[in-house]
Amino acid sequence: MTRPARAIFNPAALRANLQTVRRAAPGSRILAIVKADAYGHGVVRVARALGEDVDALGVACVEEAVALREAGISRPIVLLEGPFEARELSAIVVHDLESVVHNEQQLAWFTRHDANTTLWIKFDTGMHRLGFAPADATRVVGALQRPGRELRLMTHFASAHLAGDASVTAQQQDFDAAVKDLPGARCIANSSAILNWPQSHTDWVRPGLMLYGVSPLAERSASDLGLRPALTVTSALIAVKTVPAGGAVGYGQSYRCPETMPIGIVAFGYADGYPRHAATGTPVLVNGVRTQVLGEVTMDMMMVDLRPVPNAQIGDAVVLWGEGLPVEEIARAAATIPYELLCRMRMRAQFVEIPA
Repeated sequence: MTRPARAIFNPAALRANLQTVRRAAPGSRILAIVKADAYGHGVVRVARALGEDVDALGVACVEEAVALREAGISRPIVLLEGPFEARELSAIVVHDLESVVHNEQQLAWFTRHDANTTLWIKFDTGMHRLGFAPADATRVVGALQRPGRELRLMTHFASAHLAGDASVTAQQQDFDAAVKDLPGARCIANSSAILNWPQSHTDWVRPGLMLYGVSPLAERSASDLGLRPALTVTSALIAVKTVPAGGAVGYGQSYRCPETMPIGIVAFGYADGYPRHAATGTPVLVNGVRTQVLGEVTMDMMMVDLRPVPNAQIGDAVVLWGEGLPVEEIARAAATIPYELLCRMRMRAQFVEIPA
């Protein structure tokens, strides 16, 4: 019998979330963001599940792009951070990749480069992370223009997840003013903007988190938005025991039982991607019943309260997050964000894909 820790991928849910993107932005092409191993879901399996239904795939680096090409993925692939070294330009050509250009060094490389690689020029309108100043737009676009080379123009919102945030409107106005008379398709909206800011739906949108069934918005749940989790993280009870009143649970004895009570031991820990700092009270499902984590999560195991599930036995099913328990709840309890928890799933839990 194998260890029961599982990450169950549902391609049908992923595709349903893609349709939510299409309904929200019906006039835009879709650059699906699959960087960081598709937010921990597995970049190849996600790319295959999306298939021809997206217009391009966005990755962080050449290594991620090459993994897709070697798996037979032929969709356009965009390097969202561009090349890190000049020698990567040859890999961009060999693997037929598209690239973001966001700094003067990359501008110099691509200005000298002969290939007609499609380039996405990024402008910093207020995120202050990557991109050229809007005032440089005419100069940068002019330097990269050449016959046969397609240029696209993009920016990134800092606060699109906050409804009504004035900075979003200001950023879009600055971008629009900078590129008004310049050639190239526009791309502004990430997941939050797709859902919160329809005026940002330009030629392209680039969904990330929402594709995986997680809400990118501060005030609305995934289910409210019609999103379904593409990944459900599960395990099972490997021990059930009764602890007397006053008995301590786990390292540091951080939880003491207020009464004689049943607890369960789950085969899942921080080595599987669960946040170690998830405190007592973090929700978990045992046999579909909501209960809580007790004490400190350990490397391979975690303890849970079985008082709401008094008949629980060894082998009973546990859901850590996913179907029936949104990852957003776990992230809040652990004082982090869903992105971090999803990306941790590249650890050792066994992946299982639900057949299409």
